[in-house]
Amino acid sequence: MNETKLTGGGRKAWTIVVLVFLFMLINFADKAVVGLSSTVIIKELKLTHAQFGALGSAFFLLFSVSGVVIGFVSNRVSTKRIMLVMSVIWALALLPMAGTVSFIALFASRVVLGAAEGPAFPIALHAVYKWFGDKRRAVPTSVVACGAAFGAGVVAPLVTWIIVHYSWHAAFAALAVAGLAWAIVWTAVGEDGPVGNSIADGVAAVPIPYRDLILSRTALGVYLAGFAAYWMIALNIVWLANYLIKALHLSPSTAAWVIALPSVMQIVLAPCFAFISQQLTKRGYSSRLARGTFGCACVVGAGVAVACLPMLPLGPLKIFLIGLAFSVGSVIFTLGSTLIGEICPSSQRGAMLGITNSVHTLAGLIAPVAMGLIVDVASDPVDGFRTGYLYAGLLVITLGLVAALLIHPEADLRRFRRLGVTPLPGDEATPSTHTQSHMSAPLVKGGLSD
Repeated sequence: MNETKLTGGGRKAWTIVVLVFLFMLINFADKAVVGLSSTVIIKELKLTHAQFGALGSAFFLLFSVSGVVIGFVSNRVSTKRIMLVMSVIWALALLPMAGTVSFIALFASRVVLGAAEGPAFPIALHAVYKWFGDKRRAVPTSVVACGAAFGAGVVAPLVTWIIVHYSWHAAFAALAVAGLAWAIVWTAVGEDGPVGNSIADGVAAVPIPYRDLILSRTALGVYLAGFAAYWMIALNIVWLANYLIKALHLSPSTAAWVIALPSVMQIVLAPCFAFISQQLTKRGYSSRLARGTFGCACVVGAGVAVACLPMLPLGPLKIFLIGLAFSVGSVIFTLGSTLIGEICPSSQRGAMLGITNSVHTLAGLIAPVAMGLIVDVASDPVDGFRTGYLYAGLLVITLGLVAALLIHPEADLRRFRRLGVTPLPGDEATPSTHTQSHMSAPLVKGGLSD
């Protein structure tokens, strides 16, 4: 098999990565606009904190379901076509918010938008993975993840400026126009890549029972770690702006710049940590260590940071912890996705990435409402946020540690081979790649034997 088709790369591949980066930027800006508009929406629609939390969770009502469904669809339908349809629906869901709306209309809009955006991250990765082989995926995956960071935070000052100088309705309209513009460019430039008929590391492109894939220890560990990391993302998107304004008494404009910090840190950390992980793999360390343990350590670090957050007065250290808490855990989305891609055949990768993302994003359905309820029952919002962030930190730490113990792709690959899934001729990228570590070595450097 042609080595270029197995490993991918090149100018066209990176053009697709850039477009997918912008796709994720718009995706997360669409998510974040409600949080950035929280104070004016609560005031205009006369909402309680619990009601606004429900509004945040509405986005995730069908998010996970659509992620799974479209994940299976992506095994058979072009990712170019799927992403085009998704981006158009995003824009159409946002447009009604340009005018005066009720709580019910806004709630319905968020449900539709969430259903259309649910498959975004796994489909984006599936599209990129068609252009890069397993050993070259960590860095482009981190670039896609950085698109989410840009959308959630770096564009926050711009969106906030629109909200302050015009209205939150204008901010929704601007994002709708951006979505339509991206769809036009994607129609002209987007293309499915040549990498897609083999699976990395010597696992044949022969279907593995989904039960075995879904319940593998690596998948379960990635689910838990990603759920913990997405808990932080949901709190960031829905509640961070409200916390900064109401509890810390920052102005909306100042809060927007603080909100940008986690995204800036993620933009720096994601590719750097992905590069470190990729280098560890190249040096012979097991994927369990280079991807699993490393990624879970980032999740635990986020939990520690958010648990310490309420104990500090406003100052440089607290702002740094805000940045760390809502950024470093997202590394697991890069490394976890490469782990899922490592253990499953390419013919099942879209579905598995969709399932994985859907489990992760269940946190988005729970976290905003949980924080809203905690704030409402507290004696004052400051105490409520303090308690909510402490509980969130303990949850994230616990899930990150359990995930680190579970993730073991080498053991899963050996188990799949015992089930009768063996390499097909020509599936290996090169005779001396990571495949040999799985196929012949009982003990991999930095890992544990099964």
